[in-house]
Amino acid sequence: MLHLNRRATLALGLAWPLPLLAQRGRDALVIGLTLEPPGLDPTVGAASAIAEVVLYNLLETLTKIGPDGQVRPLLAQSWEVSEDQRTYTFKLRRGLKFHNGEPFNAAAVKYSFERAAAEKSTNKDRRLFAGLAAIATPDEATVQLTLKMPEPDLLFLLGQASACIVEPKSAAGNAQAPVGTGPYRFEAWSRGASLTLLAWPGYRAPVAIKRVQFRFISEPAAQVAALLAGDIDAFPRVAVARSLAQFKGDARFQVLTSGSRAKTLIAINHQRKPLDDVRVRRALAAAIDRKAVIAAAADGFGVPIGSHYVPGAPGYVDTTAVNPYDPARARALLKEAGVAGLNLTMKLPPVPYARQGGELIKAQLAQVGIQLKLENIEWAQWMASVYGQRNYELTLISHVEPLDLGNYAKPGYYWGYQNAEFSKLFERLRETPREAERLPLLAEAQRLLALDAAAVYLYQPQWLTVAKKGLKGLWADMPIFANDLSALSWS
Repeated sequence: MLHLNRRATLALGLAWPLPLLAQRGRDALVIGLTLEPPGLDPTVGAASAIAEVVLYNLLETLTKIGPDGQVRPLLAQSWEVSEDQRTYTFKLRRGLKFHNGEPFNAAAVKYSFERAAAEKSTNKDRRLFAGLAAIATPDEATVQLTLKMPEPDLLFLLGQASACIVEPKSAAGNAQAPVGTGPYRFEAWSRGASLTLLAWPGYRAPVAIKRVQFRFISEPAAQVAALLAGDIDAFPRVAVARSLAQFKGDARFQVLTSGSRAKTLIAINHQRKPLDDVRVRRALAAAIDRKAVIAAAADGFGVPIGSHYVPGAPGYVDTTAVNPYDPARARALLKEAGVAGLNLTMKLPPVPYARQGGELIKAQLAQVGIQLKLENIEWAQWMASVYGQRNYELTLISHVEPLDLGNYAKPGYYWGYQNAEFSKLFERLRETPREAERLPLLAEAQRLLALDAAAVYLYQPQWLTVAKKGLKGLWADMPIFANDLSALSWS
């Protein structure tokens, strides 16, 4: 074993970041993140790691989603909705500026949404913005959105990272150095190590934390070590479940267990044979013990799910009995489908739940005669190859956003799912604004996806956050991926 003192470490070029060697003031913060974002513009990239850094910090949206899942005003101070749910009129905050001094106004909102809707847009929610029939700007503080068809969840969707308002002159450079209206401005990015934000003096309200450094630490053991050494002040969604008792028993730390709207699943490429056969997909689902996967992948912090919807969400129904763990049934379904000696590859992104869960899933599939090859890939590879080019058969992934059932009706989405019945059902959902009428449709949608085994649905993650005892303002629940820095302060 190699032991290095600080002098030897510095000599070898392995120096710690200088801000961490000195005592941090009470207006500074170091946050740990498991994944480094591939870029910093959530309006062109789909990675949830982007929102963890920029949403509500650098870039802002018309509405803001709180930890309770409720929608509040942000860049829009108020709004009115027409009776037919097709016209939304937003009154914007006046006198705001972007970090580069350009004015925030209705023209910037119009530009942002038209950019997101453009034919060559890579915005993951392009369909939402393409569903706008018109964007009117009666004056610089008013934006009127007219929808082609009702979208009952529009106010929530406009609070997500894909709906951030960008400044037209600087938008092209946002992936490297975002310019927004948020309480923090971009300072520096040391790729592979850290990213630093500074409080922006021009923001409309004061913030307690003036300097924030995000440090990227993917390995669970390194996350634990960094927290125990005091190098990290807070680590949201941290993979320390196996050391949880140590942190709970240490008076220096606070531990939060948060609910989520995330769905961890095995995504299936429906365009690859024999995965286009529902019997094969049901066999995959029947071969996998969800509770064992939760223990292996999430160290027990998860709730089994049977469809692309989670407990606690409006209209949730329990569909875990549709495809229960039943290896004998899995073998029978494969035989019925005429499939023998099936060999598949599952690509695993570099997150602990995927790497930890992959080995167990491989062993469980082997019990029913399916040989699974595991391929570890980096996040940029996953985004380009799996999500972008659909070059995969199976992948273990967590879809973290709420209200994303529409992905199953989205042409060209990475899992290649095509079901005319579901698409019609989803259109009915969009056209039904009254919740009492929507809930039965949501239940029907969940059952349909479960019956069709559109994916192998595994569990709803429960996120762990470990932070130093004096840090206030951490989210108790996490309906979306965001780290709201303006809410944080030291006691």
